[in-house]
Amino acid sequence: MEKKANINSVPISRKTLSNKAVYNITPFTLLDYPDKTACIVWLAGCNMRCLYCYNPDIVLGKGKIDFETVLAFLRTRKGLLDGVVLSGGECTMHKNIIPFIKEIKALGFTVKIDTNGSKPNVLKKLISEKLIDYAALDFKSLPDTFKQITKSNLFSEFEESLLLLITSSILFEVRTTIHSNLINKLELLKMRTYLETQNFEGNYYIQHFRNNVPTLASIGHSDQKMNIADFSASKVKIVFRE
Repeated sequence: MEKKANINSVPISRKTLSNKAVYNITPFTLLDYPDKTACIVWLAGCNMRCLYCYNPDIVLGKGKIDFETVLAFLRTRKGLLDGVVLSGGECTMHKNIIPFIKEIKALGFTVKIDTNGSKPNVLKKLISEKLIDYAALDFKSLPDTFKQITKSNLFSEFEESLLLLITSSILFEVRTTIHSNLINKLELLKMRTYLETQNFEGNYYIQHFRNNVPTLASIGHSDQKMNIADFSASKVKIVFRE
């Protein structure tokens, strides 16, 4: 089997990178990786079924592009892009994600992952091996509504991932999408309090659900707009994103 060494002299099997796990590539973004020019690699499949998910085709679909094809694309973007965003779906659930990221890093790109936190063992390895530079962690809800919203029992895994990021040195953010039928102002305040009890400090990013877009489930119109003035200051600052 042909092998190629990365910049850390770690042998990487080319066969592991031939599986089609990628649904699509967004070749350029200024919005998805703070202070970086980047592309987005959308990995197919997810272990959650969030009602408000904007990417039903990616979550339910199969990969169309293999990692080798993505790497070939990235080689043409050296010097043009700063980083690569791995999103989905859930990027950490793919068994070859670690050798794939090693190859991306070998090309000189920084790496951001968007994750639901459901694979703390993978996240721990990514952190310990310095394979990621930024993480965006989706905080779906508190335990009492987590299963209803995500159709999964993965809150404890999310919590473990949150603690891993809090105790790490990498840059990360916590973010939540709110739909008026699922999370109200009181519940959002409880979520902020939960983050405080976990010793999280910094910005907690909130984005309102966007109406009139395809979603994984039909959950109706979201009509509640929360105002930033409604939230008093604390160690966890709620920041609304449009």
